[in-house]
Amino acid sequence: MLTRYRAFKPDAYKLFMLMTAVQSLAMTTVFTINLVYQVRQVGLNPLQLVLVGTTLELTAFLMEIPTGVVADVYSRRLSVILGFLLLGIGFLMEGSLPIFEALLVAQVIMGLGYTFLSGATSAWVVDEIGPERAGGAFLRSSQVAQVTSFLGIFVSVALASISLQTAIIVGGVLLILLAALLAIVMPERGFQRRQSDERETWRALFSTLREGVSVIRAGQILILIMLATVIHGAFSEGFDRLSIAHILENFSLPPLGPINEIAWFGIISAVSMPLSLGATEVLRRRLDMSNGRSVAKTLMLVYVVMIGSVLLFTLGESFALILLGLWLTQAARQVRNPLMEAWINLYVESDVRATVLSIQGQADAFGQIAGGPVVGAIGLASSVRTAISVSGLMLLPILLVFRRTLGRESDAASKRD
Repeated sequence: MLTRYRAFKPDAYKLFMLMTAVQSLAMTTVFTINLVYQVRQVGLNPLQLVLVGTTLELTAFLMEIPTGVVADVYSRRLSVILGFLLLGIGFLMEGSLPIFEALLVAQVIMGLGYTFLSGATSAWVVDEIGPERAGGAFLRSSQVAQVTSFLGIFVSVALASISLQTAIIVGGVLLILLAALLAIVMPERGFQRRQSDERETWRALFSTLREGVSVIRAGQILILIMLATVIHGAFSEGFDRLSIAHILENFSLPPLGPINEIAWFGIISAVSMPLSLGATEVLRRRLDMSNGRSVAKTLMLVYVVMIGSVLLFTLGESFALILLGLWLTQAARQVRNPLMEAWINLYVESDVRATVLSIQGQADAFGQIAGGPVVGAIGLASSVRTAISVSGLMLLPILLVFRRTLGRESDAASKRD
C-alpha cells in the first residue's frame, strides 16, 4: 500500500517542469486574445479596460501578505493548488460571462490566485529538491515556459477561431485540471512551518517596510530608482490595457482568411517573443552589468527608444508603422527589466536585497494603480490614441531621473578615484 502511494508522488523536479509548462500554455492561450475579447465581445470602453487591470493589481497588492501566511503557516502545496484553482475559476468566469461586472469579480479571484502562487511555487521547489538543484530548475523552467508559451500562441488562435470565449475557457479548464492533478500527486516532504515569530504578518510587513525604507533613504540613487519604477508603472498599465484597443479601433487588419483578426494577434505575439529575446541577448553580451554608470546610460537610451516607439505606435498612419512601434516598445521593455534588476542590485547589500526588491515591486504596482485609471479616463473623454500617447509622454520625467542619476554616479566615481 505504501509503495502504491509513493507511486503517485512523482519527482518534484519533473512535476515543477509540468506545472510550468501547463501554466505558461494556459496563460498564453488566454492572454493572446484576452484584450480582443474584452474589446470586441464584452464591449469595454477605455476606462473600463483599464479598471479591469487595476482591479487585478489592487487585489494582488492588498492580498500579498494574507495569502503568504498560508504558504508559511499551513502548506506550500496548499497555496500552490489554491493559486492554480483560483486562476482557473477566474478565467472560467471571464470567458463564460461577457459583462463588465463579471470581469471585475473575475479579476479579484485571479488576483487572489496570483498571490497564492507568488513565492509559494519557488519555495516549494527549493524545499523539495534543495537549494543546490533549485538554480538549475529555475533556469530550465524558464526555457520550458518560453517553448510552451510560443506553442500557446497557436493554440489560442486555433481555439479563438471557434470563439474568443473558447480560448479563455479552455485556459481556465487547463489550470483547474492542473490543480486537481497536483492535489493527487504533489509531494510535500521538505516543508517546515515557521515559528510564530518568523511568520510574515502585517506587523512583520511594516517592520520590513521600515527597514527597507531606511536603506533606500540612505542611498540617493536608490530613491531615484524607486521614483523611476513608479513612473514606469504609471505608464505600463495604460499602455498594456489599451494597445490592442488602439489597433482594433483605428486600423483594418490585412486579411488572412476567415480568422484574419485573431491570426494577426497571434502573429504579433509570435514575432514579439524572439525579437525581445534577441535584444536581451545582445545586451547581455555587450554591456558590463557591474558598471552602474554604463547601466544607467543604457537605461536612459532604452527609455528614449521606448518613448519614441510608443509615439510611433500611436501616431503612425500605416499598419506597418504601428506594428514596428509595438514591437520596438515590447523589445525595449524586455531589455529594461534585467537592466533595472542589475542596477538596483549594485546598491543593495545582500541582507536587505529581498526587502528592497519587494518595495520596488510595490512601487511598480502603486504606479499602475495610480496611473492606469487616469489614462483610461483620458481615453474615454478623448480617444484611445490620445490616451496611449499621454501614457508614453508620462515617461518623459524618467529621463530627468536618469540624468540626475548619472550625476550621482559621476560624483561617486570621483570619490572612489
